[in-house]
Amino acid sequence: MNDHATKRSALIIATLMSFLSPFLISAVNIALPAIQKEFSINTVLLSWISTSYILAAAAALLPAGRIADIYGRKIIYVWGVVLFAISTFICIFAQSVQALILIRIVQGIGSAMVSTTGMAILTSVFPPKERGRAIGINVAAVYLGLSSGPFIGGLLTHHLGWRSIFIASTPLGLISIFIVIFFLKGEWADAKGEKFDFLGSIIYSFSLVSLMYGISNLPENTSVLFVILGCCGFIFFIKHEISTESPVFEIHLFKNNRAFTFSCLAALIHYSATFAVSFLLSLYLQYITGLSPQSAGLILMAQPLVQAFFSPPAGRLSDKREPGIIASFGMGLTVVGLSFLVFLNTQTPPLFITGVLMLLGLGFALFSSPNMNAIMSSVENKYYGIASGSVATMRTIGMTISMAIATLIFSGFMGKMEITPEVYPDFIMGIRFTFIVFIILCIAGIYFSLARGKIKRTMSK
Repeated sequence: MNDHATKRSALIIATLMSFLSPFLISAVNIALPAIQKEFSINTVLLSWISTSYILAAAAALLPAGRIADIYGRKIIYVWGVVLFAISTFICIFAQSVQALILIRIVQGIGSAMVSTTGMAILTSVFPPKERGRAIGINVAAVYLGLSSGPFIGGLLTHHLGWRSIFIASTPLGLISIFIVIFFLKGEWADAKGEKFDFLGSIIYSFSLVSLMYGISNLPENTSVLFVILGCCGFIFFIKHEISTESPVFEIHLFKNNRAFTFSCLAALIHYSATFAVSFLLSLYLQYITGLSPQSAGLILMAQPLVQAFFSPPAGRLSDKREPGIIASFGMGLTVVGLSFLVFLNTQTPPLFITGVLMLLGLGFALFSSPNMNAIMSSVENKYYGIASGSVATMRTIGMTISMAIATLIFSGFMGKMEITPEVYPDFIMGIRFTFIVFIILCIAGIYFSLARGKIKRTMSK
C-alpha cells in the first residue's frame, strides 16, 4: 500500500487540488468587479460569490472527514474532485449571480471533500519519517495558489473575461480525477463499519455557518444574534456528541489529547492573528503609499512566495526534530514581523514592507507545516479524516475572526466613513492597533504551541 508509486500519486493529486482551491478563491476575488459589472448587482450580493463558497466548505469539512474515515478516503476524494471539477465547469455558463452563488456552494462542498481527505490520504501513505516533507510540499502548493491567483486571475479577467478563470481551472480537476482513479492504489477506511452521525453533522454545520456569518458581519446588530445562536448550537452539539454512540467528532480528542488540542488552538490563533495582514497592507499600500493595485499585489506576493519556498524544508525538519518547537519558533518570527508593522506611518517605504512580509513568510512556513505534521501525527489512524477536517475548520474560523477583528477596530476608529485623505491619520492608527491585537494573540499562540508537549507518532513505520 505504501509503495513509491502510491506515495507519488497521492502527493501529486493532493498538491494539484491544494493549489487549485486557494487559486480559485483569490482569482475570483480579483474578478469580482468584472462580475459586478456584467450582472449589475449590489456589493452585498457580490460578496456572497465568495462568502457562499467559504461557508459551504467550512460546514462540510468535518462531516466529509468523518464519512471518509468510515467509507474510504479515496472514494470520497474522487467524488469530491468530480463535484469540484463539474461545478467549476458549470460556473462558465452561469447566466445570473444567483446561479453562480448556488454553483459556488456546490463547489465549496467539493473543495471540503477534497481538502480534508487529501491531507488524510497523505498521512495514511507517508510514514512519520517522511510525513513532514509531504505536508510541507502540500502547504507550499496552497500558498502558491494564493499568491498566483490575483496575478493570473487578473490577467485572465483583463484579456479573456472572468469566465476564463473557471475555463483554465477545469483541466487541473480533470487531471486529478484521472490520476486518482488510475494511479492511486489502495483504500483507507480505518473507521469502517462505524455509523455516521447525521444529526450531529446537521447541528455542527448549522452552528458553524451561523457563527461564521455572525462574526463576518460584525458589528451589525443582527450579527450578534447569529454569533449567540452559533455558540448555543455548539454547546448543544458537544452534548450530543458526548451522548451519541458514533459521533461525527470524537470530543475526547480535545479532552484527552493535549497535543491535538493545543496544536489546533495554535492554528486557530495563528490564522486569527495573520489572515487580515495582507488585507490591511493592501489598503495601506494603495491609499497611503499611492501604489496601483498591480504594484501593491506584487509587493504582497513576497509573503506567500517565501512561505511556499520554505514550507517543504520546514516540513522535512519537523520529521527530524520536535514539530512543536519549530512551530513555536515560527510564531515567534511572526510576532517580530508584526511588531515592525506597528510602526507604520505615511513615510514608510514599500521596500521596508516587502522585507517584513518576507520575514512573516518565513515565520508562517516554520509554523504551518510542522504544526500540521504535529496534528496529524498526534491521532490514531482512524481519526485522520476528523483531524484534517478539524485543522481546516480552525483555519476557516481563524480567517473569519481575523477579518472581524480588523473590521471592528476600523469601525471604532473611523466609523463607517470611506477612506479619504481626511481620515488617513485615523486609518493608520486603526492599522497599528490591529497589529498590536494580533501580536497579543500570537504571544498566546506561542504558549499553546509550546505547551502541547512532545508529539506521539501514531503510525507505524
